[in-house]
Amino acid sequence: MGRGRIEIKKIENNTNRQVTYSKRRNGIFKKAHELTVLCDAKVSLIMFSNTGKFHEYISPSTTTKKIYDMYQTTLGFDLWSSHYERMQETLKKLKDSNNKLRREIRQRVLGEDLDGLDMNDLTILEQHMQDSLTVVRERKYHVIKTQTDTCRKRDTIHQLEKKYGMVENEVGYESTIAYSNLYGFCENPNNNIIHGSGYEPHGLRLD
Repeated sequence: MGRGRIEIKKIENNTNRQVTYSKRRNGIFKKAHELTVLCDAKVSLIMFSNTGKFHEYISPSTTTKKIYDMYQTTLGFDLWSSHYERMQETLKKLKDSNNKLRREIRQRVLGEDLDGLDMNDLTILEQHMQDSLTVVRERKYHVIKTQTDTCRKRDTIHQLEKKYGMVENEVGYESTIAYSNLYGFCENPNNNIIHGSGYEPHGLRLD
């Protein structure tokens, strides 16, 4: 008995569909190989399953690129022309953006390339430079204050180490400061500022 005819329609069962795809893919690849060997043909097959899995067969005597080149030559059109044109457009946009940034840098940093600017452009540029200068100046003052506070703190610690011994950590530092204030107040009850420490007793009184 011969095999029954199979109705050509989508196989609904996912497992059966995958098994059928695998078997028939192998059969097609086998036929492609036979054509390559028996007829000295150049065969290229590209397949994607419904899950997106890629499979390819290419005759051993050629490459995928050579097949693409032969295809383009035979049909007389370029597969890459549209893609190349898009790449050229993207490159042009990037170059224009780069040139604009370079021009802005020359204008803001060096004061150059100003000939093409009208009064409004020059006013806007001046405002941007003023804003940038303000930000830089504020940052500079912040760094100066931080460094000054750090130096004062180190100097205070150094003075306290001489007077009360080593200060090992921040807790010891704070405790030593408090002790020095109290000790200094006891020695100088009429003074508002403890000499040498730079700290005020903040109204501390001994009853």
